[in-house]
Amino acid sequence: MLPLFVAIPLGLGFLLPLLEEFRERSKLYAGAMILETGFLLALSLVKFGDKGIYRMGGWPPPIGINYVLDGLSSLIVVVISAIAFVTAIFSLTYMSEYRNLGKFYGLFSLMLAGMYGVALTGDVFNMYVYLEVAAISSYALVGFNRGPEEIEASFKYLVMGAVGSVFILLGIAMLYGSVGSLNIAEISVRVSEMADKSFILLSTALFIVGFGLKAAFVPFHSWLPDAHSSAPTPISAMLSGVLIKVLGIYALSRLLFNGLNLPELAPQVLTWVGAGSMFIGGMIALGQKDLKRLLAYSSVSQMGYITLGLGMGGVLISQGKPAIATLALIGGIFHLVNHATYKSLLFLFSGGVEKLYGTRDLSEISGITGLSPVSGAAGTVGTLSISGIPPFNGFWSKLVIVIAAIWGEMYPLAGIVLFTSAITLAYYLKVQKELFLGEVAERAGLPGKISPGLYLPLVILAICCIGLGLLYLPEFRGVVLKPAALALQEGSEYTKLVLGL
Repeated sequence: MLPLFVAIPLGLGFLLPLLEEFRERSKLYAGAMILETGFLLALSLVKFGDKGIYRMGGWPPPIGINYVLDGLSSLIVVVISAIAFVTAIFSLTYMSEYRNLGKFYGLFSLMLAGMYGVALTGDVFNMYVYLEVAAISSYALVGFNRGPEEIEASFKYLVMGAVGSVFILLGIAMLYGSVGSLNIAEISVRVSEMADKSFILLSTALFIVGFGLKAAFVPFHSWLPDAHSSAPTPISAMLSGVLIKVLGIYALSRLLFNGLNLPELAPQVLTWVGAGSMFIGGMIALGQKDLKRLLAYSSVSQMGYITLGLGMGGVLISQGKPAIATLALIGGIFHLVNHATYKSLLFLFSGGVEKLYGTRDLSEISGITGLSPVSGAAGTVGTLSISGIPPFNGFWSKLVIVIAAIWGEMYPLAGIVLFTSAITLAYYLKVQKELFLGEVAERAGLPGKISPGLYLPLVILAICCIGLGLLYLPEFRGVVLKPAALALQEGSEYTKLVLGL
């Protein structure tokens, strides 16, 4: 059933724009998207925890292209499906005033198809093709409003994304020329047999830059604030919630851990790139007055936590500390799941704020809890979660990363995580003060109302922000997070699954 994750959204991506040529029915398109994402969510939950391989056309790897389901890819598929489903429900109301919704939902479906393909494929060039499908769709979606700011942001995103794609393609070409295979598992076998790995190191450097542009690592982050703040709110949630993770961090981690066998210096580079992104993104977010731009720079910082955790895991593997390495990887993956949840919540919440006040400038809005108690409560949960306040989910993933850094004797990294968490708390306290507290802003005048159709996604995500803290407990962590961490750590198991060795 693995091909359904790609085939269904790919087919719907071409069908919905054709239907629009016959008749405009906004709820029809939104309903189709909700049904599609709901089915894929149900399918991903059924497949969660399974291991398996699908051989396209019956051709065995490494000759043919294959889809691989293991602990990591099944978790990523669940995250994609869950965020897409909630975002589709939000879009039913939020996007109803827009035109050309057949094209919007068609592009949305193509973006989903690309992300599912990246998550499941076991072929590095196939991964590149799916990455481009998702990326090109997202370029169009960022500029969907077709205003001057949106077009500029979309063009900047396109240029930076194209540069990243060139680096990735060059890395793939270099890798293929060195090992003679595009299958990730076969690449792992051949790399382990190579004496001279100079070309592998060059490919690794190209991949880090290319996927770093997709993931918006510092200093490759300049496109992200404009893109996330200019896109329609549901797309902002998808971009920050899942797209930059799947096209950036997931794809890079899969190649480095399972394909290239953690080349020398690569984990250290990831670790310090993560630390730099964490700190610099947080410092820039401190000075933002536009709510969406603040959330966008916060995403740069939060991606740093994930990268730091995964990089530390790689360093600890090379140092022969497997138990602590597993903990570090769990921390990074845990934070990936948490960030997908609370950042999607906050971006959807920002869309409600803009509907209510007509602006995103924090200096001109206040008192949202009085105007919309449900939105205010959900937004409060989101800000507390991302700030790392217990008992919300963000606290527990940060705690795991700090514990792994201390146990691994990486004390400066633990200090950077704690200091950046304090910065994160500072700028979200500013959001609390400006937006949630005080009297209703004069600008609101006779304020609008947030449609009840926008409440349900916020409530669902807010409940997840509270409930996902349970993944810290060993019983839940061992079922959900540990298999994903071991899928990266035990690269030979991936090779055995794919090649049957």
